[in-house]
Amino acid sequence: MENWITICQTTDLVPNAGVCALVVDEQVAVFNCTRTGELYAVSNYDPISDANVLSRGIIGSLDGQPYVASPLYKQHFHLETGVCLEEPHHQIKTYPIREHNGAVQVLAAVSQAA
Repeated sequence: MENWITICQTTDLVPNAGVCALVVDEQVAVFNCTRTGELYAVSNYDPISDANVLSRGIIGSLDGQPYVASPLYKQHFHLETGVCLEEPHHQIKTYPIREHNGAVQVLAAVSQAA
C-alpha cells in the first residue's frame, strides 16, 4: 500500500535550501531547487560521514545534473538517483515527492499486516 505523507506547505520551503522531515521513522531531506523547478526528497543520512546531515548540504548542479553536497566531507549525491559522484559505490535512498494542493508530500511505503 502507498501512502502520501504531507510534511509541510510549499510556502514553508526556502528555495535552494534543505529541510529535514521524519517520515515513517526515517529522516528525509527535502529540497526545493529553483534551478530545475523540482522538489527532491532523499535520505538525510550521509553514509560516508555516518551522520544525518544532508538536509544541511548545498544544492547545485554538475553537468546539468542536480546534486547535494554533504556539509561534512563534501561528497556530491545525485538528487534523482542518490548515487555519490565521487564514490559511486555509495548511494542514498530517494523518495517520490510531489506538490499537491499547496502541500509537499513524500510517498512512503506502508506495510500491510497479513
